[in-house]
Amino acid sequence: MHFPYLYWMSVLTPFVLMRLLWHNRSGTMVIVNIATSLRGSLSPRQTLDFAQVYLELAVPNIAPVLRQGTKVPFYRARKVVGHAKGQHMTKEIATTNIGTGNLLNRQEAKGSYKKSRKLGMNVRDPGLSPGSPTTNVDAPASSTVHASQDQRQHIFPNSEHLPKPPVPVPDEHLSNTKQLAGFTMGFEINSSSDQQAITHEQEPDFDSPLVWRNFVHDHPLLQLFEERVRQEPAFKDQLLTYIEHSKKDKKWRQAASNAITILVRAGEQFIGTDLRGIQIPGADLSYGVFDSVRLQNADLTNANLRGVWLRETNLNGAQMAGVQFGELPYRTEKRRIRSCAYSPDGKGIAVGFSDGNISVYSTSNWERIRRLSGHSDVVRRVVYSPRGNQIASISKDRTLRLWDIETGSQLHALGDNRERSYGVAYSPQGDFIASGCSDKKVRLWNVTTGECCKILSGHTRGVLSVAYSLDGCQVASGSTDSTVRLWNVDAGTCSRILSGHRDTVWGVAYSPHGDQIASVSEDKTVILWDAETGIRRRILTGHTGIVYSVAFSPNGNQVASGGMDGTVRLWDVDTGRCCHTLAGHTRCIKTITYSPNGDQIASGGEDEALRLWGASAISPRLVSCGHRSAVYTIKSSPKGDLIASCSLDRMIRLWDVETGACRRILSGHTASVFSVAYSPQGDTIVSGSSDNSVRVWRVESGKCQQVLTGHARWVTSVVFSLEGDTFATASEDKTVRLWNAVTGDCRKVLSHPDDVLSVAYAPGGKQIATGSRDKSVRLWDVDTGECCMELKGHTSRVQAVVYSPQGDQLASASDDKTIRVWDVLTGECRLALTDHTGHVSGVSYSANGKLLVSGGHDKAMRLWDVSSGVCRAVVENFPDKIRCVDWCASTNCLLTGCEDGSVLKWKVIEEKDQYRLQLQWSATYGALAVTGASVQGARGLTALNKQLLKQRGAIGEPEDLMTEASKKLPIKEPADSKLKETSEETVRDSSSAADIPVGQPELSV
Repeated sequence: MHFPYLYWMSVLTPFVLMRLLWHNRSGTMVIVNIATSLRGSLSPRQTLDFAQVYLELAVPNIAPVLRQGTKVPFYRARKVVGHAKGQHMTKEIATTNIGTGNLLNRQEAKGSYKKSRKLGMNVRDPGLSPGSPTTNVDAPASSTVHASQDQRQHIFPNSEHLPKPPVPVPDEHLSNTKQLAGFTMGFEINSSSDQQAITHEQEPDFDSPLVWRNFVHDHPLLQLFEERVRQEPAFKDQLLTYIEHSKKDKKWRQAASNAITILVRAGEQFIGTDLRGIQIPGADLSYGVFDSVRLQNADLTNANLRGVWLRETNLNGAQMAGVQFGELPYRTEKRRIRSCAYSPDGKGIAVGFSDGNISVYSTSNWERIRRLSGHSDVVRRVVYSPRGNQIASISKDRTLRLWDIETGSQLHALGDNRERSYGVAYSPQGDFIASGCSDKKVRLWNVTTGECCKILSGHTRGVLSVAYSLDGCQVASGSTDSTVRLWNVDAGTCSRILSGHRDTVWGVAYSPHGDQIASVSEDKTVILWDAETGIRRRILTGHTGIVYSVAFSPNGNQVASGGMDGTVRLWDVDTGRCCHTLAGHTRCIKTITYSPNGDQIASGGEDEALRLWGASAISPRLVSCGHRSAVYTIKSSPKGDLIASCSLDRMIRLWDVETGACRRILSGHTASVFSVAYSPQGDTIVSGSSDNSVRVWRVESGKCQQVLTGHARWVTSVVFSLEGDTFATASEDKTVRLWNAVTGDCRKVLSHPDDVLSVAYAPGGKQIATGSRDKSVRLWDVDTGECCMELKGHTSRVQAVVYSPQGDQLASASDDKTIRVWDVLTGECRLALTDHTGHVSGVSYSANGKLLVSGGHDKAMRLWDVSSGVCRAVVENFPDKIRCVDWCASTNCLLTGCEDGSVLKWKVIEEKDQYRLQLQWSATYGALAVTGASVQGARGLTALNKQLLKQRGAIGEPEDLMTEASKKLPIKEPADSKLKETSEETVRDSSSAADIPVGQPELSV
């Protein structure tokens, strides 16, 4: 009956979504207005829910009225023109009953509007009374403040069409406003002729929708809550209060779950915070930062902990039944993984290895249930038959074999061993197999007889991948000739050629609905094609290396890809946007696949690890202005107020040292940016890029002043002299160039026998040092341009060089896994620091020259004593490779930039003869980190989650699951609360929620 009205509400979605409009002098938002930012993203029902929640948050005491079903008018639109099913329509929308979700006729609306005014609620009806007084949500108790016309015009240029500001209420009438969780909530009550406000103080409002509604998975509403957190400190305080109150009273659990979800999504970071005993069941903490946080005895039941930073967090005694980490423990093999495939029922996964063996594992406990032996070389592809009774495999030994999964015996060995096969796929019925071969052909095989029944010719080079369409009438093939071809199976002819890739096509896949084809290539792209017309729908870019594998999710909404850069990227099919980047592999990914029900993703590759990722726990990533790819250089400004970082995403970003907020983005390079450097005055930045150019930027304006050319290949490193009048650039064209910092003229060119990867100026300005691909460190006289010394000792390329502040030492980092400290005068190697287990890519001195920080591909950052060579502190198990480090001298903090695009700031804490590194903030972080987290006595963890935490460096022994019921604890219905500052006293591991002190000073995140 009400469907037409609901339909029209969806048409009106952009006009009935609400955003806060007027600002008072403290910056808090007061009046509710129309929003258009979520145009078309909500259903009619969601639109009504959205309107209800914001009305409840804006108008005190309205929540009980709405829940009782009182008809409160909200919106009326007349003569609305919409478009549905090809017909233009005009309709009048009646007033909405938000409390029940029903739509009222005009007579009912008129009566309910009068009723609401009798209840003392001044509810704006934009369609009827645009000039009526409005609700002031956050006005201070002392006065009522309204935005000026200039302010309104600045916020909304077309504000002449908006309602006029309400008449200010005299101060003497503002005696009855409602105190809610540390901030004032004011509302006006209409009497016969005058208005007055009521104020009083009490505990958080139990009637707030944050208390009785679950917003954790309501992403459109969460998006607006996030915005409100950033703009209203008082709202943030309210959310913190809900969390604090959950420690003492279960009735605030739902509010606390909502509150911490909103705060995490708004980018708030919890570092060193006291959260003992909080109750946040079902909260979404994904990608949140909780470094050194106290979470003893917290209720985290069913919480989403995907990609969360929990380093050195205390989880002793926490309830963790049903938590989702977004991934399962990985299985480490002593051989490279080339292919994997799920069984149709999802209970098994077959893995093909570089040694020619195939293993089938149980997905529930990682036990091997079958081993298939017969291939004599690398297994390139494995695939299950649709019925799950067979496995087909192809190998570098030039054979295609069919296996019986029950017995493990070989059914057929197909082919004549003359041509190499690369791709294999079963037809939907399982009666045929397609294979792609090096002789440029696609072959179709009869599964029963093992005979080749058809050969499809047309490619001009070898065929690397094949896939069957949903109906089995078509085969897609990808080739080293850079094309995808679509073949008619019955006719044996090529029906269409898809051209768009610029290099070898390594993988192809059909969508579950059969309407799209995805292909991946050596050109670093993923392309989505229309399967019927062959039109290219989208090009997905983001990978920084060859993309080897691609797969559609079972529902067809998502595409997963993996390749040379070691990341799994998940793409939204409709928008082409990269939704998530899953980091964890340390080398190239060769295979990726979804489980049949879509709740897991499996990936494997050259790092000999098979990883299972949870796909069902994925929630939208935090909105961030961070890097989208590897960070290659990070530098602090001389004043210590800004941090500059550059990335393969072609951008330079300037970060606030204290808050981690991105202050400015410098764009202009047309390729990856490898290096940045501040001038000694801090007003200029120089950058070097793989577009072969050097750019000079003004920090204050973010504008590029000069583009300097001269290098013939990638510019790998840049550095200013101490005086700031000259800067040096290193390049893979085997030269170092010295530039006049004012005019941009090239003063001198220093020639090197091999690619120059790093350059550093000596403090005196008379000498520069270079690190090269030829494994050498060279010292150069700036005046003459001559090499005055060559330092030998490294056994692989030198990635970084840096002088000590005193200028008497030089440190170099190399791919040989070592840092060497050299005497500049004698050329003698004083120290060789060898604790890293992978390439060392960054090194930097402390301000006094007594300490050295290094980071590398082993995902570890180390702090060294320069005099003794002893490692004083280490942070291990970064989720991705560390590409660069810097020591911020003015603030005595460390900076790291990583392969996953993250930028992190660390505080150096000296404790007697040892040092401790504590995270201060993180930008663009997105991988699970639990190193040093204590889980002693944690309750409800599954065996797989225990194994995962142990693999990632957690310490302590969680409790065993005693009963099956404890594995399935339901999400409890929480309710409302504000956080307190961490006590300086030592917290006992066994402390309970009942022991938590109250009345501590308030804590801001």
